[in-house]
Amino acid sequence: MTQSLESGRPVTRRRAMFGLLDADGWGWASVKAFAWVIVLIMMLLYIPDRAYYLTVNRTLDLGILAWSPVNFCPPENQTLPCPAPVGAVLPWQPSPPEVELPAARTAGAAVQVGTSVLYIGGTDGATASADVFHSKFGGGTFGAWAAGPALPAARTDFAVAVVGTSIYVLGGRDADGALQLTTFVLSPDLETGDLGAWKTATEAELPLDLPAGLAGASAVAVGDGLLLVGGETAAGLTGSTWKSTFDKDGLLGGWTEQTGILFTPAADATAVQIGDFIWFYGGRDANGPIRTVQRGTLASGAPLDSHGQPVEGSDTSLKLLRWDVAGGQVDLPAARTAAGGFAANGSLYLVGGSDGSGLRSELYWTVPTPTGEIDQWQHLDQTDLPAGLADPAVLVSGPNAFLIGGTTDSQILSSSARANLAPQAPFFRLGLVGATIPALRIDGEIGQQLGYLNAAGAGTVNFIILVVVGWAFAHKERTREIFENLRRRRRGR
Repeated sequence: MTQSLESGRPVTRRRAMFGLLDADGWGWASVKAFAWVIVLIMMLLYIPDRAYYLTVNRTLDLGILAWSPVNFCPPENQTLPCPAPVGAVLPWQPSPPEVELPAARTAGAAVQVGTSVLYIGGTDGATASADVFHSKFGGGTFGAWAAGPALPAARTDFAVAVVGTSIYVLGGRDADGALQLTTFVLSPDLETGDLGAWKTATEAELPLDLPAGLAGASAVAVGDGLLLVGGETAAGLTGSTWKSTFDKDGLLGGWTEQTGILFTPAADATAVQIGDFIWFYGGRDANGPIRTVQRGTLASGAPLDSHGQPVEGSDTSLKLLRWDVAGGQVDLPAARTAAGGFAANGSLYLVGGSDGSGLRSELYWTVPTPTGEIDQWQHLDQTDLPAGLADPAVLVSGPNAFLIGGTTDSQILSSSARANLAPQAPFFRLGLVGATIPALRIDGEIGQQLGYLNAAGAGTVNFIILVVVGWAFAHKERTREIFENLRRRRRGR
């Protein structure tokens, strides 16, 4: 007689993660390993990093803040939306009377070299002026104006550029309104602060007099020289672009006409460089103010070898290859001439000007893509000027833009206005997967050192915590005894 064995108990395998994984299998082990990697990164990298920036930044981002329905901005942003749109500026503020020009001026130019700010030429409404006013820049604004070195002759409606430490006044109109081809040069001494005296291009031994009398042109300093775009000659508006290139001694050479011709010849427009592109927008054509935006492509015309490098001995200077008016760019929302135009932080700006029927106060801005495309021009009522303004001198210094002088419907101004180009980000944001909270923002060397100490302290504490956790997992029975003893002591109390 054969006796059968009793059936054994069925082995029940433990399940983890809501029963989805075998608790003793590789799947659950992999999930736990990944979780511990995240814990290690958070405790030894992310938290110390956040501890540092909590000390030195104004705000601190926690987690991923893709979109935030809750935003609180600092009062410095005034009436701007929160968060402020990219490229927006703070509302314009009038400068105090102490920094007004010594005399009312319009259609002049303002430049900064080192800590010196100069307002050059222009007109008082009756005749062109040779006056140059000088001020010192500091603390985010300029101080009281004083008389500076006068131009060799009166000029208005000229182009101006700063190349290196020299200031160039190109063409314009004289006191009789006649077109001029002369270039004036001023080279201040930055070490001593001495402004020196203006020279004609001939006196400075520079071949920079223009090919013909020209007014209303726009000058743009580029990496290897100076561009002069558009303007008005005795024959009418011109679509030409001229370039003066540095020679081997670093001096500007004679003018060479570029192959690129403006699609719409214009004067009194704005020309600025962003990346590899020259933007030329607004101004006036033969029929009056225009809203056209034109984009010039700036590149080396040198042929490339098989390795993508310029062929040895070829001309590697930058050239204005062509002008475009298509390819995604959009024109200004309205026609403008004699406006204040400038570029800052990768954005294009245009404020004030005339539409042909009156002076305007609107500020428009756009942020071109790296490939030179414009989606739209933006506008906020809060950033408009208090009144229409034409022919102001524009000065951009650090985070501020200044409009100096200019013409309103009733008078020519000696005053100025300032707008901050860097609205503050929200100091508190609450999103779906993150938040922004206020931080300490301790400036200077002290803040840096305290930030390093905070990061080192947080990293050390977290490392000790991880060591304790590792010991507890390696000695589970001993850990249970410790917790049981603690529980008994609490009950004994």
